[in-house]
Amino acid sequence: MSKFVVENRIRDKEESLSRAELESLQTSRLRKTIEQVQQIPFYQKRFAEAGIAPGKIQTLDDLQRLPFTTKADLRGEYPLGMLAVDKKDVARYHGSSGTTGQPTMVAYTQNDLNMWSNLCARFLTGGGLRPEHSVQIAFGYGLFTGGFGLHYGVERVGASVIPAAAGNTPKQIMLMMDMQVDALVCTPSYALNISEFIIQNDIPRNALNLKYAHFGGEPWTEDMRTRIEDEMGILCFNNYGLSEVIGPGVSGECAARDGMHIAEDAFIVECINPDTLEPVDPGEEGELVFTSLSKEAMPIIRYRTRDIAALNPEPCICGRTHVRMSRVTGRSDDMLIIKGVNVYPSQIEQALLRVKGTAPHYQIEVDRPDRKDVVSVKVEMTEESFSSSMKDMQELKDRIDRAIQTITGLRMNIELVSPNTLERFVGKAQRVVDHRCG
Repeated sequence: MSKFVVENRIRDKEESLSRAELESLQTSRLRKTIEQVQQIPFYQKRFAEAGIAPGKIQTLDDLQRLPFTTKADLRGEYPLGMLAVDKKDVARYHGSSGTTGQPTMVAYTQNDLNMWSNLCARFLTGGGLRPEHSVQIAFGYGLFTGGFGLHYGVERVGASVIPAAAGNTPKQIMLMMDMQVDALVCTPSYALNISEFIIQNDIPRNALNLKYAHFGGEPWTEDMRTRIEDEMGILCFNNYGLSEVIGPGVSGECAARDGMHIAEDAFIVECINPDTLEPVDPGEEGELVFTSLSKEAMPIIRYRTRDIAALNPEPCICGRTHVRMSRVTGRSDDMLIIKGVNVYPSQIEQALLRVKGTAPHYQIEVDRPDRKDVVSVKVEMTEESFSSSMKDMQELKDRIDRAIQTITGLRMNIELVSPNTLERFVGKAQRVVDHRCG
């Protein structure tokens, strides 16, 4: 367990506006954004096709009349078809990896970069970061928005940055010890690798000065937070963002850690049923949709993220008034449909982390022999459970089977593998292999 606590601090007055003040600000910024997107041929065409006169968008309710923007739209406009400013006004470009198809590029003016840095500074401050701290960033630097977004956010707070980049875990640990680093930034799956290295090499906790960690880049569960905090003795905070919207900084946890506050002065958020496209009720899971309110280079209207989460509009004890979002439980486009049941990889992770004797490393394989779905889950054992008897290992398989069935309602084939067998990830973890798609 962590011995650290976080003093609540609100960085910007916009974080605690009344709902009336916030909606007034959103309305004026939405009107300006609608004017901006008229510089983009894509939106000119989409508005014309929908019979929408931009001047008629005057209220927040009018937003519902506008068409959605999708990842496919952005890919179709690759590389810079969505640019709303002259190229001479662009200060930086980022983009997606393109590992699942045509990449997407995003552009930032200097004002965009300043806003982005401030949004990242908000959640970092909410998660305990102070000017006297040092932060080790173990994200990849490059087109991926995570490394640079957090880097400049840390500097905006006034803290010092150690840009370690991703990988080379022994060197990461060396830097943490030598520099007495206060906070770590990386993916949660890479934090597991770091924790595993510390334990395997008998590095005492007091050799490190880590107090906080800020994780993003992939979905993770509360059970994973608990495991990392117990193993490393730190406090872990969740944040959310995506390059198409701005990058990290869209939302982040405060000291209460009861949902991530969405920066509603910079974005309008909707939560819709991905099948009907209708709004869902507060607290009900749906697909997040974002409209930017302050971006200059590439403003975006009603972007369908495919990320599944729930919204909580209730006031937070921290004093921030912006709506909170839950953890992302999965993506509508990586949801597995097994025998007619919707299953997210995060549900498998949740089950495994609750079974003693399993390491937090797994792989899901789905196949369809004889036209029937079959799911196999490879699970790493801990050193202790691996050295146990065959009887003990069979009992471990049975416990895993029951845990997964309790959460998903499905039986799956469980394959126990020896420690350090499955691939480790320094970036986003790839947990699923679906042979039905081949």
